[in-house]
Amino acid sequence: MPSNLIIRGRCFDWGQRTYLMGVLNVTPDSFSDGGDFNSVAAALIQAKTLVAAGADIIDIGGQSTRPGAAQISVAEELERVLSVLQVLRKEMDVPISVDTTRAVVAKASIEAGADIVNDISGGTFDLEMLSTVAKLNVPIILMHMRGNPETMNQLTDYQDLMGEIYSFLARQIAAATDAGIGFEKIIIDPGIGFAKNYEQNLEIFRRLRKLTKLNCPILIGPSRKSFIGRILDQPDAKARVWGTAAACSAAIFNGADILRVHDVKEMRDVSLVADALVRHSPHRD
Repeated sequence: MPSNLIIRGRCFDWGQRTYLMGVLNVTPDSFSDGGDFNSVAAALIQAKTLVAAGADIIDIGGQSTRPGAAQISVAEELERVLSVLQVLRKEMDVPISVDTTRAVVAKASIEAGADIVNDISGGTFDLEMLSTVAKLNVPIILMHMRGNPETMNQLTDYQDLMGEIYSFLARQIAAATDAGIGFEKIIIDPGIGFAKNYEQNLEIFRRLRKLTKLNCPILIGPSRKSFIGRILDQPDAKARVWGTAAACSAAIFNGADILRVHDVKEMRDVSLVADALVRHSPHRD
């Protein structure tokens, strides 16, 4: 079992329950909620709503990572993220992660009060990222992907999907620890929807336990994604809550520790029931 992690006075006791990361996209173009929360006032209201619903972490992202999303400038990403982050940090003490692939954004965000760096590139886009996070002495989430959001949908040809995800994450865990990041501060994410086609996304859920051998907490982000839309024949991302609930249950049953979700209130119910069913408690008959 991975070591416990203390973030802002809160203990993340891996294996005891599922933790919820609430998504806060401060972007005009994210796939399901772009433009909904890209003012400071709207973002603050949404963050408070997510925390009240049971979010253990708020994940702030200023750069859309939906398929085909174009890269914005560093200055624009900093402006989007910091304007919201500074207000959130004054108003709430919940752990905050910053969803970025840029070391300069990670550093500025941590200095402004964020607690975790969530890097969809697993520390590969910016060669300064891992050493920067090591100096900041904060946890990092390393995700698997190929290419970038503009190209990833063309990069889904794998010989051995889970083997390649496992090898990439093992390599990046080693790179992170070599850079000085404590092993107990590393969280991994197989990257649902990032350079994965429909069948591959389903395979990740079925074979997720393979990644538990890396002995890091596992984060899964299935929320409202297109594979759920395909199964349900539901083009409206916000109408995929029930489908997301089923995916979250499957993730918990197969070893996930953190769920990155938009619909925290509903997924808290899902995780409470799934945890009661699947997580071992010696105190129960």
